[in-house]
Amino acid sequence: MSRVGKLPVQIPDGVKVDVKDNEVTVEGPKGKLSQSFNKEVEIKVKDNQLIVDRTNDSKDARSYHGLYRQLCWNMVEGVSKGFTKSLLINGVGYRAEVKGDILHLNLGFSNPIEFVIPEGITITCEGTTKVIITGVQKQLVGQISSEIRSLRPPEPYKGKGVKYEDERISRKIGKSGVK
Repeated sequence: MSRVGKLPVQIPDGVKVDVKDNEVTVEGPKGKLSQSFNKEVEIKVKDNQLIVDRTNDSKDARSYHGLYRQLCWNMVEGVSKGFTKSLLINGVGYRAEVKGDILHLNLGFSNPIEFVIPEGITITCEGTTKVIITGVQKQLVGQISSEIRSLRPPEPYKGKGVKYEDERISRKIGKSGVK
């Protein structure tokens, strides 16, 4: 039995879950999400809990069991609380600002970078060096934050670049003059 899959997903107040024709739809105060699921698993709503069971003991069914339980948990968490990632920008002259639906980044290149904010994602800036990405879909929030970080990843000598707020950069010692 899957350790993750056997745990029920608690449905908080204000969140509505609907299961029809191999598709789970979750609606809450922050939005609406839906996810289709494989025939190897069975999803039921019982007593304010979302329960994921597998239909047989095949290898595919065992692997999908924990996956779909976690995807359902992410949907319930997303429509009730949302997901957030924070990025820090470090470097002389490096800055970020949001104008409309475009994130303007100055990251030491000759031209500024204009990053178009996709639908379903909210990006705000605290000051000029902290970018906060929020959204309902956990995967999309992580993907967008990864794309922004990849524009100028932190370098190991001075730490200049874009990094996650909780990321720790292992620093290297620069060249030393040998006499």
